Amino acid sequence: MAARKSFLLRIDPRVLEGVQRWANDDLRSLNAQIEFLLRDALRRAGRAPAKEAGGGAPPADRPPNDAGG
Repeated sequence: MAARKSFLLRIDPRVLEGVQRWANDDLRSLNAQIEFLLRDALRRAGRAPAKEAGGGAPPADRPPNDAGG
């Protein structure tokens, strides 16, 4: 398993509360929810690490890269 790095996160308390509620709904820890959101944002932006970039269908709001047009 890859090593994990710790870092300090400064965040608006209302945003943190919303993410905590979402994590609770998804039965995840707050840390896991934040990582899930960050990974999803990277994937959607086409910036996911190479190990995770491949596989799966493109997001519904973005066409595949090889689509003509």
